[in-house]
Amino acid sequence: MRAKNTLQDFDLPYTDVRLDIFPKEVREQLKAKTGKSSVPQIFFNEHHIGGNEDLQTLVKENKARFDELIAELACNPPPKDAPQPPDPKTAIESGDPGEFVCEPDEYSQMVMELKKSGLIKDHKKGLTTIKKSFSGKEFVDWIVKTKGLDRETAVELGQDLIDSHFGHHVKADEDFKDADDAYYRLLEDTDSSALNGGSVTQCEPKEATQVGEDLRKLILKLHAAFLSKDGKKVDYKGIANSGEFQAYIRLAQELQRVDLEDCSRNEKLAFFVNIYNALVIHANVARGPPVNLWQRYKFFNTMKYIIGGYEYSLQDIENGVLRANRKGVGMLTKPFSKNDPRLNITLETAEPLIHFGLVCGAKSCPPIKTYTSDEVIEQLKLAAEAFLDGPDGCDIDVGKNTILLSMIFKWYQEDFGGNDEATVLWVFQRLEDGEKKKKLRQLIDKKKYKVKYLKYDWSVNAK
Repeated sequence: MRAKNTLQDFDLPYTDVRLDIFPKEVREQLKAKTGKSSVPQIFFNEHHIGGNEDLQTLVKENKARFDELIAELACNPPPKDAPQPPDPKTAIESGDPGEFVCEPDEYSQMVMELKKSGLIKDHKKGLTTIKKSFSGKEFVDWIVKTKGLDRETAVELGQDLIDSHFGHHVKADEDFKDADDAYYRLLEDTDSSALNGGSVTQCEPKEATQVGEDLRKLILKLHAAFLSKDGKKVDYKGIANSGEFQAYIRLAQELQRVDLEDCSRNEKLAFFVNIYNALVIHANVARGPPVNLWQRYKFFNTMKYIIGGYEYSLQDIENGVLRANRKGVGMLTKPFSKNDPRLNITLETAEPLIHFGLVCGAKSCPPIKTYTSDEVIEQLKLAAEAFLDGPDGCDIDVGKNTILLSMIFKWYQEDFGGNDEATVLWVFQRLEDGEKKKKLRQLIDKKKYKVKYLKYDWSVNAK
């Protein structure tokens, strides 16, 4: 946004090529031409200017050269060795979410009848009150009486309600039982502060990865529409009052009943990275961005979505699912206990690359904003390269034998090998070939270097 704004200030027309909607060959061509994975990469005909910071430096510190390049643009068409914009027909997708179509779920009618039956009420069990619940026996009796089915079939229907995430056992036990002491509760009757809570979708569950991608695309579209011209501030109040945001809230409800248990590792990776990033923006809109240490702690632990029948906070997604149930920063215990049903969804091993998909604190951001299950590892590697390319991801001071790394590598060092030496090797393997990698190789070969961690910038980008 800042680069585009600068070009517009000088009345310079430009072609904007969105790398995320074209085949990966287009990204590879750019990397071969520039040696960079990050965007933007700006060309004046065949002259590679660099990223936004390079453009700003050129304008402010070398105005004569800038004017010379503009004059050349005015007089000469792009030569053959200038980058050629890809054919729009080769775009894989539009970058916009698909149209949402609700196919009514076959069990939604039964849920509506159950709500009107009078079965749902507060139950006493010893000194405990189980609110807005019904027992397994009450449900079976009701099905036998109203549907004329046998008890075995009624139990199967109860299990189907649970499996389709319309309701759940009030405890962790997921099997439906024809018993007086087995209590169940509809998902919409569960006390929840989740941002997609309240009414439960009556639509046939959509494929999880598609819902994740559509939500991420829709929230990014909103984010871009309310971004300031210099790209530094977001008008979250403007987003909250927009009609498009109401459409986003409606789509977010589709997360409530998605099925994730049969998803592959890569499908879970893409889904949860997209959902995490969408939830961060949704939470900023709904609750406002955190501005101090306590608010940040509360933000990451209380901002939640209901996904597949269970609540997931930002902390749960990052440290529970994507880091294979590891303790996060400041956490005394693991996110999920041994009996937590969400353990069935966690990755078997932590994925260190997620830190570059979840966090874009770099001045140069990755060209992939929405992750797809078929390319998620390659896309996350690209995000890591772009992050490490910037000075706030990794910087090398050969003269002082010092390696400067983002605080992310200190906070989550367990994911990068567990010590400074292993972390440095991990970074070296993922750096793009270039001057920075050569400098790091020098220090690794000397075996005499210090690792320092850069202060993390938590500044808020709200208008």
